[in-house]
Amino acid sequence: MLQAGPLNLITDVAGLRIGNAADQKVKSGVTVVLCDTPATAAVQVLGGAPGTRETDLLEAHNTVETINALALAGGSAFGLDAASGVQAALREQGIGFVVGDQRIPIVPAAILFDMLNGGDKNWGRYPPYRELGYDAVQAASREFAIGSAGAGTGALTAGLKGGLGSASTVLPNGVTVGALVAVNAMGSVTVGRSRHFWAAPFELGNEFGGLGYPAQMPAEAAHVFKKFEELSNPAANTTIAVIATDAVLTKAAAKRLAISAHDGFTRAIWPVHTPFDGDLVFGLATGASGISVDAADVIDFYAAAASTMARAIARGVHAATASPDDQMAVWTTRSG
Repeated sequence: MLQAGPLNLITDVAGLRIGNAADQKVKSGVTVVLCDTPATAAVQVLGGAPGTRETDLLEAHNTVETINALALAGGSAFGLDAASGVQAALREQGIGFVVGDQRIPIVPAAILFDMLNGGDKNWGRYPPYRELGYDAVQAASREFAIGSAGAGTGALTAGLKGGLGSASTVLPNGVTVGALVAVNAMGSVTVGRSRHFWAAPFELGNEFGGLGYPAQMPAEAAHVFKKFEELSNPAANTTIAVIATDAVLTKAAAKRLAISAHDGFTRAIWPVHTPFDGDLVFGLATGASGISVDAADVIDFYAAAASTMARAIARGVHAATASPDDQMAVWTTRSG
């Protein structure tokens, strides 16, 4: 029987801290994953409209083996500035890849589109994301808010407000897997227009309501609900995530971890990986457990990546809270 870690957050993976920062007027924010020591990382993009920074270096054939942090941000392409703020904060702390007498913080980043969510985007000459990235580093801790926080502050899905979600799983071999996700999908995370989450089979306890699946699937269960039916814009999407573990992995194995976590997207969102989503998962391995996953455990390990991600997606939407000028309702107000 699988169980969640003590916090049921990605920070149950030893060696990670998370920082959130948001601008409530803009209805957008930044979430930073800080690695206490440089961590092995990879990425898998399956959406058709990604926005990224420093992802090429994560390929197994490229030189840099480890990273210092990851940045997830709203703001579409403007949000890529968040990584500069994270770099500035880490450079002040003397953290980064050593080149001669210089240290270059390695901070890959991904963004989601939350520009049409009711927030005031008239921010002047420069967007706020660089400063939000810096502030998020200062706020980093093992405990952090989910729901309408950080990169999930202004997130939306088809028919419901999205949010920042996280979950963890402790495997029998002692390895921990954790997920962090900003859910801003074009598709829906619930079965039709009900309160039941697609991720229900993987729920541990009552972490996102404990409702299970409906006693009988509604006739509309397979209907393709789309966010742009409410927002009149097919581009306003993207779910970005991190799947992390304390196991010892190579860059290639971290890539496989990211690939497996995309299966969690498919079990929690319908539809997903569309041409109008920039769906992306970073795979991250701190190695803090000292455990290498062997052949006997490898299937359970990668399955846990998918199930933990599915749970994190549901938890992000479940925890979202209402704010002025919202374009979507929150899950807690939905009936049925």
